[in-house]
Amino acid sequence: MATVCGLLLAERGVSSRMWSVFGDQIEAMRGARENRRYLPGIKLPPLMSFTSDARQAFDGAGLIVSAVPCQFIQSVWQRLAPDAPRNALIVSVSKGIENETLRRPTQIIAEVLGDGPYAALSGPTIAAELAKRLPATAVAAAPNVEIASLVQQTFSTKWFRIYTNTDVLGVELAGAMKNVIALAAGIIDGLKAGDNAKAALLSRGLVEITRLGAAMGAKRETFAGLAGLGDLVTTCISPLGRNRSAGEAIGKGQKLAEVIAATPSVIEGIPTAKSVVELARRHKVSMPITEAVHSVLFDGKDVIVALSELMSRDLKGEE
Repeated sequence: MATVCGLLLAERGVSSRMWSVFGDQIEAMRGARENRRYLPGIKLPPLMSFTSDARQAFDGAGLIVSAVPCQFIQSVWQRLAPDAPRNALIVSVSKGIENETLRRPTQIIAEVLGDGPYAALSGPTIAAELAKRLPATAVAAAPNVEIASLVQQTFSTKWFRIYTNTDVLGVELAGAMKNVIALAAGIIDGLKAGDNAKAALLSRGLVEITRLGAAMGAKRETFAGLAGLGDLVTTCISPLGRNRSAGEAIGKGQKLAEVIAATPSVIEGIPTAKSVVELARRHKVSMPITEAVHSVLFDGKDVIVALSELMSRDLKGEE
């Protein structure tokens, strides 16, 4: 997603510099003018440059995109803090909830750097599709609409439409929790349980996400928007989604360790499941699908048993 943001900026005629903790990957991208690891075949324009020097990366920057996997945000930003400009707007595109502290991405960055302008850019944004300029939408969330509008204007193109939102809590919670439901959707696919089952899963999964978000103070309508329903649908149906694909492998009988080892990037829904279950416990919110995923991932529960238990719960009203 970091590479895609560079492509979006280049589309607007804005230059960018990309930095990574993995210096060898940055050097490979500089040499090939291509992100062969994640976006093979997409040529990177001259307006994008690459450096393994954090000070050089931040020099003169007015806007910084943070695309670090959630469980590593604190350690990476602690490393970057001495060189990070304190007046730059930081836009997080990470999706997850930190296990130890239950903090969201923008909260983690703020904890390291202190008060400053922060925003979250989220929604149904499969990176490979964006890199091909396929039409997509997203939401820019910030505590005030002026910052959200700045992100909107900076990244919008003729094929990428961004809406604004001031509910940062809801947008970040939705982006994190949908990955857990996507794991369940993949399990459904792996079991070949059918489209009816997946539709039920998405519908009831959205209920769970909304229920916890509202209990934590987020706006319910956020979860019916791009960061909620929109991202949930994309993540649960796309063959490119890491979380859905991981769930499918588990549904077919692969062990969790095997799935993680076979995936070159972080499967955010796996650690996020731990965080969401703990948040649900603290806020006394019922999340049976999320709890079932957690049991399959970490307690060794058989996927057929987990599905059967969900289907045999006490009958109740939809509301």
